[in-house]
Amino acid sequence: MPNKSNILVTPAELRRRAEARLREQRKGKRSKAGDQRSGADTVRVLHELEVHQIELELQNAELQKARNDLEAALEKYTDLYDFAPVGYFSIDESGVILEANLTGAALLGVERSRLINRPLPRFVAPASQPVFQAFLEGVFAGTAKRVCEAALLKEGAAGFWANFHGISAISVSAPRKWCRVAVSDITFLKEAEEAQRRMEALAAANGKLQREIVRRQAVERALRRSEKHHGQLLEQSRHMQQQLRLLTRELLSAQEEERKKISRELHDVIAQTLTSINVRLAALRKEATLNTRGLERSIARTEQLVERSVNIVHRFARELRPTVLDDLGLIPALHTFMKGFREQTGIRVSLSAFAEVEKVNGDKRTALYRVAQEALTNVARHAQASQAEVKIQKLDGAICMRIKDNGKGFHKERALQAEKNKRLGLLGMRERLEMVGGSFSVTSAPGKGTTVLAQVPLTDRREGLRKAL
Repeated sequence: MPNKSNILVTPAELRRRAEARLREQRKGKRSKAGDQRSGADTVRVLHELEVHQIELELQNAELQKARNDLEAALEKYTDLYDFAPVGYFSIDESGVILEANLTGAALLGVERSRLINRPLPRFVAPASQPVFQAFLEGVFAGTAKRVCEAALLKEGAAGFWANFHGISAISVSAPRKWCRVAVSDITFLKEAEEAQRRMEALAAANGKLQREIVRRQAVERALRRSEKHHGQLLEQSRHMQQQLRLLTRELLSAQEEERKKISRELHDVIAQTLTSINVRLAALRKEATLNTRGLERSIARTEQLVERSVNIVHRFARELRPTVLDDLGLIPALHTFMKGFREQTGIRVSLSAFAEVEKVNGDKRTALYRVAQEALTNVARHAQASQAEVKIQKLDGAICMRIKDNGKGFHKERALQAEKNKRLGLLGMRERLEMVGGSFSVTSAPGKGTTVLAQVPLTDRREGLRKAL
């Protein structure tokens, strides 16, 4: 824009310039026409007229220059205003458009001539109306710049998101309030923000998916471990069922064997003894009428036969269930059994025990007695030993019974897996101990003897719970 000092020249300055130009013109005329002088008044008037003429010419030249500068500046600023990268609107307090640049008209898709005096809120999407109204109220309420974002409608095209910057304006010539609003298209920015939000949501979903994959992989590994564990349990169950079937067969075989033994003993011993007693009684009847001398001797023989029968019955009873175990306890029952064992087999056997073992319940005492009975029976049948030792002691809250012999020993695995073994055997002893919460183990090797170790808890869980309560 040109300087005011170049447009508005003071009269004194204009007079000075005019006189300077007149002097220059007169010098030229004097050089051509010579030095002709007129009257003083005529010279003065002509001088004044010439000065005024020159003043007018200078003033006209200055005005023309100022006009040219103003037109150039106006064209420059018009281009800057109309073709700015953002839309400029001048709107009044009711939202009516007073002025708009070409960019603003292009944003709304309306020619500028048709845009003037139209309300700008009509181009705002319904969803953004409350935000835009609050924006206008804030702009006209103060002098600070206000900013908002709203969706605008474009004639003949899709809508777009716009950013509004507004500030109130004061004009002396305008009777009503108005403001300037700059509008820029931020659709790409919104789309970028939406894309960023989608990427963040996708990243969050991806992270959640990764965590779910990790969780499912852990569950799958756990399922595999569980499946493997269940397979092991199933295999153990099958093995235990096989052992149970084997044990059942052995128990049935043992029961049948015992029945055969008892039947044979009753038939061969008791029946023959009772038949002899019957014969002796018939002979006594005859002797009583014929000869009384041999009567006393016959009665004595008959008494011996009766006593022998009673002893056999007692032996059967002891083998089936020793009454001394229930009446006197485990230690006396073992002493009685070992005495008969030494007499029958000739194997020296010793016993050492602590008295507190008698405090356990009857099931545990019976289990220990049967294990000792079966172990010593196996020693007599298979070990080819000359001596055996039974030791019962307290160890870490449990009763530990160790039965050791100096026999030939055996392969434990072969003995446990031998299906043709028709005796109660090692599986029966283990089963008896597990029924009362105990444990069983065998240590043996060929040529090194055998050691049977049986353990039962000193107090069972129910007794310990009852004492705790």
